[in-house]
Amino acid sequence: MKTQRIWGTLDPFYETGSVLGRKVANIGFLTGLLTEDPFDEYHFFLNGGNIHTSLNNFISNNFQELLENNKVKILDRLDLPEYISKHEYFCFHQSDCIVYPPHLARVRNAFAKNIFPITGTTHSLSYSNYGSSFLNYIWKGTTARDCIVATSTPGMQVVKKYIMHLREGFELDEKKFPSPQIRKIPLGINPSAFNPPTKQQKLNAIKKLKLNPNESKVNILVFGRIAHYSKMDILPLLRAMQHVFASGIKRKDVRIILAGWLDDGDDFSQTLKDLSRNMGLELSIFARPTDIQKLDLYRAADIYVSISDNPQETFGLTILEAGAMGLPIIASDYDGYKDLVVHNETGLLIETTGPAETPTEDIMAPLCYDNQYHLLLAQQTAVDTLKLAKGLEQLIKDPLLRASMGHAGVARINKNFIWKEVIRQHVKLWQNLNNTPVQTEGLSQILHPTQVRFGEVFSHYTTSVINGETKVVTGSTGEAIYHGKEFPLIYQGIERYLKQEVIRKISFFARKPITTVELCTKIKSIAPEFTNREAEFHILWSLKHDILEKTC
Repeated sequence: MKTQRIWGTLDPFYETGSVLGRKVANIGFLTGLLTEDPFDEYHFFLNGGNIHTSLNNFISNNFQELLENNKVKILDRLDLPEYISKHEYFCFHQSDCIVYPPHLARVRNAFAKNIFPITGTTHSLSYSNYGSSFLNYIWKGTTARDCIVATSTPGMQVVKKYIMHLREGFELDEKKFPSPQIRKIPLGINPSAFNPPTKQQKLNAIKKLKLNPNESKVNILVFGRIAHYSKMDILPLLRAMQHVFASGIKRKDVRIILAGWLDDGDDFSQTLKDLSRNMGLELSIFARPTDIQKLDLYRAADIYVSISDNPQETFGLTILEAGAMGLPIIASDYDGYKDLVVHNETGLLIETTGPAETPTEDIMAPLCYDNQYHLLLAQQTAVDTLKLAKGLEQLIKDPLLRASMGHAGVARINKNFIWKEVIRQHVKLWQNLNNTPVQTEGLSQILHPTQVRFGEVFSHYTTSVINGETKVVTGSTGEAIYHGKEFPLIYQGIERYLKQEVIRKISFFARKPITTVELCTKIKSIAPEFTNREAEFHILWSLKHDILEKTC
């Protein structure tokens, strides 16, 4: 009999709210996965009813057939132990590598029918608490089937450095305390959503955006959060434009279009407008563009510029989108951009210079807001202004070069960076991880050192703790429940842990004083699937609700 290939996750991947690169990437992954449909079933173990509803609506609107064929199951997070103990999973994949994977590994090791691969994708890697997050990975329960999926070569190097620094600082021997594998798989785009525009589409877009329809004007597009502390500082681009104009290019022939997220009350956009006005540069700002506006902005553009200087950026999804739209790219030689732009072929990579060490910032970052230390780090990362100006000048003057780079970019992205190819790489990785040998002896008993052992940690709070010799007897409420005169009141959130028939029978079993070890045996005689701990839970709950009483 063929074993079902079941894909599992603790994440919805689909998120509503403000548009962020991480959200776009995760929805793109989910859409790509369900479109390619390489698995027999997809199990989502989620917290919260609202998340269940929004994911169900998304799948219903886009993949109704999968729901009708019962291939998608949206389950409660607390169903996880039961399901992984009954089904063999091909893999579990998380939309972010930071939060759940090490703790999911502990659950897998304790309950799962098979040691399935657990993978999680990197997004921003520069938050000061991420050292603690990666420390969770380095424990005795990590197996060779666990893997962090970095979206870029520089991102993969960052994760390796995190692990190296943690091993050095905590003196964690690799043989005693293993860490997961690290592999690179990029993000992708949907090729049907991003295509080079026709000449008429370009003119229509310029008109819809209410831009001056001067066909000789070169539109330079920049997408990003419009804030000096986040992802990139736009000011070096304006400084480079001053050099461009000094070289002889006329101001009337160039326009900068800046689009992206803008916080309410932030006056940085006004600062940029004032500076642009003073230097005679036409600057158009589109705050929080819609998806339709976003496509029109790409269509209206001639050159795409992204001069990331901030370690928050790890990949560069907008570079893929712009490249797929046929735009030549001018990007900083920084972060994941190194993987995305082929210098002098699909665009230009502009040199950057930064610090080798930042000791004071490192010490202070955990005590500050993330935008404070990101700003400090970014302001020490210099994009070569003169080379940026030379690159801009070269592409502004040469429409044939713009066209050739744009064509090369479209071809490269459609070959390497579409979701179909990205999903193929993930399936191949999961298959390889499944084939990796693992040592399972004793694995289920290994505790995760950062997980709180609540019972043990707080056991001294109570007067006593239950043990096998603790004696109990049916209380007055228990007698009433057994005779059908009352019923147990079970709160929402607890009902999955309690069986009413067991509670009723407990009253019968404890008609006379009985030790808890004897009572557990009787409970398991009518509920053989129970562990000792589950039987003990019923006893303690019954004591709490006057169904049982302790005897001296």
